[in-house]
Amino acid sequence: MSFIQEYKTYLKNNPEGYWFKRKLYGLGWIPANKEGCAVLSTYLLFVLGLAAWAETNITDAQTVSHVVVPVLAATAVLLLITYKTGEPLKWQWGKRDGK
Repeated sequence: MSFIQEYKTYLKNNPEGYWFKRKLYGLGWIPANKEGCAVLSTYLLFVLGLAAWAETNITDAQTVSHVVVPVLAATAVLLLITYKTGEPLKWQWGKRDGK
């Protein structure tokens, strides 16, 4: 079974309806359904949009207050959402037995 097929099978096995499932390898989450993809897409669009806006509108002195703080806040919100709607976080290396 290929790596991508293994992930597809793993993500489809989601009877609890998690928005984010544990990554198969390592530590972290991966979107498991439409809601998880929407949350991650919104975060990425916000960060990329802020970066594009900041490139033309921000001076060096304003970087922390106008770029870094909003990105850290958005990241904290993303982590809170993944924590609340995802599987419990733990290190994993491959499929778990029975799942």
